[in-house]
Amino acid sequence: MPAPLPQRASAPGSPPLERDRYVDFLRAFSILVVVVWHWAFTILIWGPTGPTATSPLGFTSGLWVLTWLFQVLPLFFYVGGYVHLRAWQRARARGEHLGHFVWRNIRKLSLPALVLATVWIGLGLGLGAAFNLEWVGRAVLLVISPLWFIGVYLVLIALIPVWFALQRRFGVVAFVWMAGLVVVVDILRFRAGYEGLAYANMVLVWGLAFQAGFYYEALVRASRQLDAALMWAGLFGLVGFVFSGLYPGSMVGVPGETSNMAPPTLCIVALLAFQVGVAEMARPGMRRWLDRPGPRRAVEVINRFAMPVFLFHTTGMAIGRGLIYAWNGELAEKTAPDLVWWLERPLYIAVSLACTLPVIWFFGRFGHRRPTPAAPRIAAA
Repeated sequence: MPAPLPQRASAPGSPPLERDRYVDFLRAFSILVVVVWHWAFTILIWGPTGPTATSPLGFTSGLWVLTWLFQVLPLFFYVGGYVHLRAWQRARARGEHLGHFVWRNIRKLSLPALVLATVWIGLGLGLGAAFNLEWVGRAVLLVISPLWFIGVYLVLIALIPVWFALQRRFGVVAFVWMAGLVVVVDILRFRAGYEGLAYANMVLVWGLAFQAGFYYEALVRASRQLDAALMWAGLFGLVGFVFSGLYPGSMVGVPGETSNMAPPTLCIVALLAFQVGVAEMARPGMRRWLDRPGPRRAVEVINRFAMPVFLFHTTGMAIGRGLIYAWNGELAEKTAPDLVWWLERPLYIAVSLACTLPVIWFFGRFGHRRPTPAAPRIAAA
């Protein structure tokens, strides 16, 4: 496999490489799946201490298998690794220092997340103090809880110099070692009871997925047999892990069960291999589809608003749920989904989307700086 980090970047002023539309699609698809999943499949249960969240996975037999395709965070981190590698290659060609590149990307991603968290925490403190609402803190925590993903992503970006050094020095051997460390952490977690140590997998598993993106172009050039081998290896790994009884079947958290996600386990490494293999197997057909003007334009629009949608989708969902509760006059939701609950899912998605778009517009307008008008020139005497 060719080295993922070429020692020499393209010369400044050279024509840029053609944009990979399939990477844009994978990024847009990943964000959309996460957002729509939250909008559609979050069941809020209100108790004496406030709201708690659950999902239909705990009540519908066999539904967990869908998470093997639609728990797409491994795919998103994989694409993120490739995107940051390409961005660094362009920045290096301009003469930018790696430390400045890392800090610029951290600042760009962290500022909106900090603003969102600050607004919600301030709102929660104010409402809780003014109306003596004990449940407000739990509600605020539910709204900002998806920001854990931003936190992990920021850590991966901060560690980019480490990832680059590992790949230059050890290449694919670094993957073997990181996967091996995930195995060790899982053994200590499940057999020896060291639950706190399990959080090392937040860096090991997601760092492995991020670094896998450095090999994206090599996988694109690889044969279909390698793509199929990767897909089947990941699938057989998932089947073996899950049906051994050592790991739960769902790749998202299910209340009352051990989680493959919080923190991630070896199952997520197998899921990464499976999803990357599926993505590469689907590439030829998807590329033809993306050559059409309509799909291409849709992917461009989604990518343009991908991060704002992710940041504010739970805010829109909270507003939407409030409107729905005000309309039907009750806070309770059906814990066990029935046919009516499933038929209502498009409504919940539509209401959440309708409430998210104004939030994106408001924060975008609030954070937009108007250009300072240029001072008038004084004609020379």
